[in-house]
Amino acid sequence: MCSFWERLRQLPVVYTQQLHELYDRDALPMDVRHYLSAWIEKQEWERAARDQGLAMVLFQVLLENLDIQHSRFVQEESFLMQHNIRRYKHNFQRYQDDPTTLASTILWFLEKEKEILQTADLAEQVQFLQVEQEAMEMSSQQDLERKMAGLRNEVQCMEHTMICLEEQQDEFDFKYQTHMMEARAEEVDKNQQMKVLQLLVNKLNECRKSSLSDLNKLLDRTEDLINTLVKKELEEWQRRQQKACIGAPDNVCLDQLEKWFTCVATCLFQVREFLGKLEELVGKVSYDNDPVKTQRPVLQKRADALLNHLIKSAFVVETQPSMPQGKSPLVLRTNVQFSVRTRFLVKFPELNHSMKVNVSMDRESPKIKGYRRFNVLGTKSKALNMAESQSGGMVADFRHLTLKEQKCGGGVKGSDISLSVTEELHIIYFDTVFELKGLSIELQASSLPVVVISNSSQQQSAWASVLWFNMLSQDTKDIIFFANCPTATWPQFREMLSWQFLFATQRGLNDAQLEMIAHKLFGKQQNYDTCKVSWSKFSKENFPDTFYVWFDGILVMVKTYLEDLWRDDLIIGFVSKGKEKSLLKKKQRGTFLLRFSESVIGGITFSWVDTTITGEPEVKTVQPFTKVDLCQIPFHEIIRNFQILEAENVPENPLLYLYPNTPKDKAFGKYYTDKCGAESPYIKYIKTKLMFVSKENTQEAKSPMSSDMAQGEGLEPKNGPCGEAAEQNGDPQLLESYLETSNPMLSDTVANQDDDLLMYLNNPNLFLDSEILQDEQILPDFSLQAFPCLPQQSCGSWDRLENVP
Repeated sequence: MCSFWERLRQLPVVYTQQLHELYDRDALPMDVRHYLSAWIEKQEWERAARDQGLAMVLFQVLLENLDIQHSRFVQEESFLMQHNIRRYKHNFQRYQDDPTTLASTILWFLEKEKEILQTADLAEQVQFLQVEQEAMEMSSQQDLERKMAGLRNEVQCMEHTMICLEEQQDEFDFKYQTHMMEARAEEVDKNQQMKVLQLLVNKLNECRKSSLSDLNKLLDRTEDLINTLVKKELEEWQRRQQKACIGAPDNVCLDQLEKWFTCVATCLFQVREFLGKLEELVGKVSYDNDPVKTQRPVLQKRADALLNHLIKSAFVVETQPSMPQGKSPLVLRTNVQFSVRTRFLVKFPELNHSMKVNVSMDRESPKIKGYRRFNVLGTKSKALNMAESQSGGMVADFRHLTLKEQKCGGGVKGSDISLSVTEELHIIYFDTVFELKGLSIELQASSLPVVVISNSSQQQSAWASVLWFNMLSQDTKDIIFFANCPTATWPQFREMLSWQFLFATQRGLNDAQLEMIAHKLFGKQQNYDTCKVSWSKFSKENFPDTFYVWFDGILVMVKTYLEDLWRDDLIIGFVSKGKEKSLLKKKQRGTFLLRFSESVIGGITFSWVDTTITGEPEVKTVQPFTKVDLCQIPFHEIIRNFQILEAENVPENPLLYLYPNTPKDKAFGKYYTDKCGAESPYIKYIKTKLMFVSKENTQEAKSPMSSDMAQGEGLEPKNGPCGEAAEQNGDPQLLESYLETSNPMLSDTVANQDDDLLMYLNNPNLFLDSEILQDEQILPDFSLQAFPCLPQQSCGSWDRLENVP
């Protein structure tokens, strides 16, 4: 297996350039990183950065390794490297009194290397997923490039043809004028000259016909290219932009399209010049049945129409409307600034700062009851310029626009169509005028439909609408889309869900995780590809706890508190309870996995396998942790410090191996805080919420932590912390248990009986008697007590408890 450094050296040029920029510093020379790569990657620099003794040892070994390298270069007679290594060693001597600083410096470089590699791996993953599509796109682009080159070549040939035509006409004109001036010439000579002139005019006529034919063929080629650009390349870009707005890793760069549009526009303007030249030549010399007189106007009209079509299509919205602090594009809030950028894909320097773009909104009111209208405020007019674009494109960047609702709505009275605020779609329009070389064309571009909200509580629902529209609709002006909303196929839906995680965390959802979601939505199926999800099922059923609220709650939790664990593939996350049980029962005692709660919004829990007194495997699960807990203590510290004490046993952490078989400390060790035990910054939380003492029911001989396997998946007793509930009362309280409510986001195919038993550590007075006793007849017979304050001996172990009832 190649070293980390070798992998970095093998990256594409764009990433090796980042590597060169990283090591364009004296703190850690690239030569040292290269020649000592194997040794550097094996050392514990993170620990050395806080351990003076270890840092000093590594410092001495580093100098010794430099001496070894110096001796090697002496033998190889590499004079330059001898000098460099000696200089590097001298520079490192300054860390003699503070080796931890050197360790921190090397650690910083290694972390930056890791970021570069992760970025490259993500790009490779996306490329792998789209390899066939990209191969087709590359082939299509290469074909288009060939056609562009062919068009430019034909224009050059046409330019030469026009020069020859003009020279030929000048020859005829000169000889004709000479003939007319020689009035006294003999009749025989005149006849001879007339024959020559006739030959010249015939030749000129044929040349004009040929030129007109070539111009017509040139326009045919141009029309073909315009159709490809506008109906294929531009439409595909617009679709990619739609998908990119909802998280897809699609390329939406316009530089290549700009190059093509500019090329075709330049060629068309040259064709117009050729036609103008023909008109000039006809003004000097013409004759009966002159083909230029009849064909040039037709060609002129065709060239202008093609140029008009190209120019109108070249005005686009490059960056869709978004609020600076918004979570997502296309969701705008009244009286809050938003930005948007337009771009003109025909890049003519002479147009810089000459085309002014004006902004407006909602030209016509749709037939929707209560449809709102808005005024656009702020700097509503800007000139297209090349200064605001990194690539030098012609852009108008609007950064300070706001929307204000009109007092009188624009809805149609008596309309039967009624939509919620977050289902209303609005379009922002941009207008400008293209004027060049006698041509004047009015241009208009429009944004993708936006959802306008008035307060932040509508953000989540509005984003759900944006997701649904851009996942399904390719008619970007269909503002009554939600009046007759189509369903999404499972392949479309699963792709969109995965994009959300990929965009937020750089890691999407795998097939197993998506299958769990499909099972919850549709029940058990052999193949989910034919299943469909309705808009109502996605965002309306069981309001306010809709499917999307559940899914987004998980996404926000992962992004805010668990991104590193998720990105490192430590969280299975989306796994059903039945699947979880089947996975863990086959593993050794202490194996655990992390999954998202199916009923607690934004909750994550862990389950582990234990053994009963008869040696049978049993799966146990804790009550989900939410942001209430995770904002107080990182999840890896919860896993590190979780403790259970049953009967008279010594407290122990039952979590030993992360599924499938990774030792817990190996999986999470790099995230652990430096201090542990009584010095842990999370000691208060650990004492009050991560230690549980169970009192075994001797009559039933049933562990209060165990699952009642005979009852099946639906009656799986769970035990553990209940977020803030453990801190509600300082006195030990009896742990009540009740059935976890069914997941309100899931389909009716998942019965309520499939919910697990949860054991909440809390004050019983917080619950109504009816809530506690409603399922009393099926609860296991046990008692469980929590001690809110327990002394801690060391990290990972607890003092023997006293006065345990």
